[in-house]
Amino acid sequence: MKDIKTKEVTTKPKTKNPASRIPKELMRTAILESKEKSQTIANARDNDMGEQSPSEYASGKVTSAEEWAARKTGRTVTRAGKTAAQTSYEKIKQRAASKKEAEKETARGTGDTQTANPASREAQEAQIREVQIQEAQRQKVVSDAVKTKEQKIRAARETPRIQNRQEIAEMKQLSIREQSRKKEAKDTVRQTAIRQKQPETIRIKEKPRKQPEPKTIQKRIIKTAPQSAKISVQPEQKLRAASSNALTARMQKQMERRAAKQAAKKAALQTSDGIRRIQKTARAGENTFKAARAAVEVAAKTVQSMMAALGAAGAVMVLLLVIMVGIIGGAAFSGNSESNEALSQEVLSYTATIQKYANQYGIPEYVSVIQAIMMQESGGRGTDPMQSSECPYNTRYSNSPNAIQDADYSIQVGIQYYADCLKEAGCTSPQDMDKLKLSLQGYNYGNGYITWAIRKYGGYSAENALQFSNEQAASHGWSAYGDPEYVPHVLRYYSSGGLFAGLFGGNGQIVSVALTQLGNEGGQKFWSWYGFDSHVAWCACFASWCGDQAGLIESGKMPKFSLCDDGIAWFQSKGKWKSRGYSPAPGTLIFFDWNGDGTSDHVGIVEKTEGSTVYTVEGNSSNAVNQRSYDINNGTIMGYGIL
Repeated sequence: MKDIKTKEVTTKPKTKNPASRIPKELMRTAILESKEKSQTIANARDNDMGEQSPSEYASGKVTSAEEWAARKTGRTVTRAGKTAAQTSYEKIKQRAASKKEAEKETARGTGDTQTANPASREAQEAQIREVQIQEAQRQKVVSDAVKTKEQKIRAARETPRIQNRQEIAEMKQLSIREQSRKKEAKDTVRQTAIRQKQPETIRIKEKPRKQPEPKTIQKRIIKTAPQSAKISVQPEQKLRAASSNALTARMQKQMERRAAKQAAKKAALQTSDGIRRIQKTARAGENTFKAARAAVEVAAKTVQSMMAALGAAGAVMVLLLVIMVGIIGGAAFSGNSESNEALSQEVLSYTATIQKYANQYGIPEYVSVIQAIMMQESGGRGTDPMQSSECPYNTRYSNSPNAIQDADYSIQVGIQYYADCLKEAGCTSPQDMDKLKLSLQGYNYGNGYITWAIRKYGGYSAENALQFSNEQAASHGWSAYGDPEYVPHVLRYYSSGGLFAGLFGGNGQIVSVALTQLGNEGGQKFWSWYGFDSHVAWCACFASWCGDQAGLIESGKMPKFSLCDDGIAWFQSKGKWKSRGYSPAPGTLIFFDWNGDGTSDHVGIVEKTEGSTVYTVEGNSSNAVNQRSYDINNGTIMGYGIL
């Protein structure tokens, strides 16, 4: 509400006749009434509470002004400021009331004069109405402007002033940075002053020559951390000592280089001699092996021809000839490191445990290999028969030799580690001797040897096994590393079916392989090996897989087949088919016809024959590998494929 003027300012002389001031007084009164009315309407519209009193209106305006000032300046109005504003408003209100009362009294005194001149009064009223209209228009414009301003103020109240907060945070960060910079400058000045007052010291750090870390290619890794020595001397007093130490270090390095060269030459000579010795032994062993195998094959052919010629009457002579062949073979192999040697009773006593963990880790066909490893490692004696304490899978005991105190746990850890060696070497069959040898040497050296041998030489050889041992011994500063002849040492206990497999058919090997698969359900291992993408009737796939693991398919002793009739056709074409009523030997394939329509429905492997009962190992028997038994004259038996 605008202030009301309390004093007339005019350049015209005042007149004593009050009637002359009537038009002006009437106009002023009309203007004031118009202002008060328009202001009352605006206040009622803003507050939605009808008409407000002047004190309520003033209080609201004061509060609005305080909030606006706080938003603009960031300051709040104090109680003293509010009191001063309220006092000013009361004074203005009093002056307005006094002025209004004076105007009313003037109007009463001049009432008669106004009625005396009607024409003049009508003109004045018209002029007043025109002024009121103009004033109303002006008040409307002002009211609209005030309303727009208040809407903006309400919107500003609802929107958080994030910008001011961000500006305050940025100012704080700048202040912190400035303080940090000043502190760093002070520290620099202080340190410079300290250096100028105290003499400098020289620190000489003698670092030993860094040795390349050995690759993690073994079961045991020894890490050493040479210590470095710090020597603090005064340059004015001990500079000569530093020079002398540096000279001594250079001389020591030169002596180390000379010693290393001499050791390398010695190792090279030893390696060369060792390689020549191993090559000579290998050639001798290979020649002996070839000669013995040739002798066995000749003896086998002789025995077979004599059996055909003499029949049952020559059984005694055949038996004598077989004994003679065995004696010759034994003599031929008496000096060969890869000749077959018997497993100890201690190793044989762990056969069931070996089969259990071999099945668990997916290498059931390698039971004979694992037995040979155990025989070489410990002979089956002690609490760590697989010598697997230093394997990474040993988590119960320390990784030091013979630390494992549980034979069962030693076998589990050793087989788990050997399964990794087979996988690293890419060995998929015990008959793959090249990769089998690589896996065996990896068990002794650590499977890092396998990666090294494949990358540099494509696989195992006696020469690179010796080279690897010498290199590792030199890098670690040891006198020896592993057993360079570990492979021939293990293979003397492993027959892989035996040299007499050609004579006796290798039946025992296929039965051993089949027995390791007992309990397998679903047969995915076998039908996927054959090449099928989904489940099929897999009895023939199982028989073929066992024959492949025993080396019979590679040697041409049996076919790889997935249909029983195809297997029968192959045996009939080779003249190796026997009908029902025949007494089969272990390893013979037995074919069945369940409904008697002349088509084979099932195949198994003969485990043994006792009297009139045939015992078998069959795949896909109730969708698993199971053992069965039949009467030798059972009508469902079609016949046998002789290996």
